[in-house]
Amino acid sequence: MHPFPDGFLWGAASAPHQVEGNNLNSDFWAHEPLMTGADRSGDALDSYHRYREDIRLVAESGLNTYRFGIEWARIEPLPGRISKAALAHYRRMIEACFAAGVTPFVTIHHFTSPRWFAEEGGWRSERAIDRFRSYVEATTPILDGVEWICTINEPNMLAIMVREAEAALDPESGQEWLSPTLEADKPRPVKPAPPVEIGRRLSEAHHAARDVLRARTEAKIGWTIANRAFETRPGAEEIRRELEYIWEDLYLEAARGDDYVGVQAYSAQWVGLDGIEPHPVRPDNTLVRTAYRPDALGIAVRHTAEVLPDVPIVITENGIATDDDARRIAYTTTALESLAVAMRDGIDVRGYIHWSLLDNYEWGHWDPTFGLVAVDRETFDRQPKPSLGWLGSVASANAI
Repeated sequence: MHPFPDGFLWGAASAPHQVEGNNLNSDFWAHEPLMTGADRSGDALDSYHRYREDIRLVAESGLNTYRFGIEWARIEPLPGRISKAALAHYRRMIEACFAAGVTPFVTIHHFTSPRWFAEEGGWRSERAIDRFRSYVEATTPILDGVEWICTINEPNMLAIMVREAEAALDPESGQEWLSPTLEADKPRPVKPAPPVEIGRRLSEAHHAARDVLRARTEAKIGWTIANRAFETRPGAEEIRRELEYIWEDLYLEAARGDDYVGVQAYSAQWVGLDGIEPHPVRPDNTLVRTAYRPDALGIAVRHTAEVLPDVPIVITENGIATDDDARRIAYTTTALESLAVAMRDGIDVRGYIHWSLLDNYEWGHWDPTFGLVAVDRETFDRQPKPSLGWLGSVASANAI
């Protein structure tokens, strides 16, 4: 038995573009038909209208936290034009969480931006920080009572998505779109690291948002990092340190002084003398073609604590893309055991939020299923899997 501390957050997560549907003003919606090989998000899971049902699923399972995002493209469809109706919608989501006894964990930016922001140059634009700061300021009136706020989700992955979208939209590149959350289905070189110049711009945006939110809310403010959980081949220690800075530590260091940092880990990767080793193509890989490595969570937590020993950690994403729900339970059991051992060794972890609540749109692809709940995309009927009840029982016991 591994007990967890009193007040530990147990939750599930979603992202607006992946579940809401018809996010017509976003950059990703505009890019979808231009990305060779990408699926369209379309109605997604209609969570824009069915959020109360989603929150009820969280509450009735025994989980106590729902991490969800608010969509910049809906709130500010044109520069400086703030939609009061969109703000009211997201406030209703927050109120629905309160009414259900669920802690809302609100993400301000989860990969997508308004179409007009992208047309201005996006995160490369000289106006990007001011634009983002103004958007964050517009959101603060609806955040009353929210205890946990994430400014930007996985900025290291967002930096990759900026570059990948530029390449996919360039007719001369010949590059087919592949979500950065997926590996190729045949051996190929590892994706290039996140562009450092965009990473530094996103760090500046995070600090600007943090200043606004600290001045105007009582919430705990942080951001979330996609952790690679690197392991090192003999002699490759210095190569690992160099790669770790570009992939993770640049972003972890930007979280110094935050109220928490979000750890998001799914699999692990080896670093050898030639750099990051591609995942071998194996029949037991996940549906996003990564290795089955539930111990990655413990590795990621320990590295994060080494870089940020004084910043509390929240597991803001962890899960597995699989169509075998028994395998999901097995994966999550081992992941939580590795987390519990790290906590027993003194690492300050405040919560575990599973990715994802629903089988959602995976940034250009519908096939990978991460959800605790299946969704019929014709009727939008929610069908809880055994893993939802299982994780809810872990939350109710506050122990694994």
